[in-house]
Amino acid sequence: MFDSIYSSAGVTVAQFFFMALAALVSGFAYAWVMSFRVRAAKRFFIVVSLIPFIVAAVITFVNGNIGAGVAIGGAFALIRFRSAQGSSDEIAAILIAMGAGIAFGMGYLGYGVVILLALAALTFLLSMLPVFDHKSMSRDKLLRITIPEALEYHDVFDDIFAHYLQNHESVGVKTTGMGSMYRLSFRIRMKDPTEEKAFIDELRTRNGNLEIALLPYAEEQNQL
Repeated sequence: MFDSIYSSAGVTVAQFFFMALAALVSGFAYAWVMSFRVRAAKRFFIVVSLIPFIVAAVITFVNGNIGAGVAIGGAFALIRFRSAQGSSDEIAAILIAMGAGIAFGMGYLGYGVVILLALAALTFLLSMLPVFDHKSMSRDKLLRITIPEALEYHDVFDDIFAHYLQNHESVGVKTTGMGSMYRLSFRIRMKDPTEEKAFIDELRTRNGNLEIALLPYAEEQNQL
């Protein structure tokens, strides 16, 4: 079961389709299990379910051809360059699928199935355990404030922050509106969560009633 189905003589049609069946079935099973833990669009799970077979097919066809390997590597690099960065969960899911695809592509079907299903089960189990689940971190919010270009933002909100916030940290500044405005991002923690409306109202009087967003904080979400 854990020996390669390929021989030194090459890959037969039957071997290729047997590999394809194993990669697709286990890929779909892996994507289905991960769909319970990873928050992503439906198309992400369709892609994840197909990646093991896609990578396996590439590895099978390259099969020691250095020129083909370099060409495929360049194509993969171009695809990555054109892709938006995902969350850590999405990146991990893709890496696992690609790792299993390499095993399938070398003919080790048993190892490919184990990599996909075992890591899917492990991911599901670890996400259910109360480890590294710091309740204090769930109180952190991401505050985004849009201000006019002429407003000096270094200390303009300090008195409001001191009144309403337990702590705050600037996590970025970005120009917006064709450079006519700035968007400030802060990681904050409210002293009293019930005062969110009053907090936002006071910020509105200071930023000229421009857009203000108060969102749950996540490292992946902090993209200006």
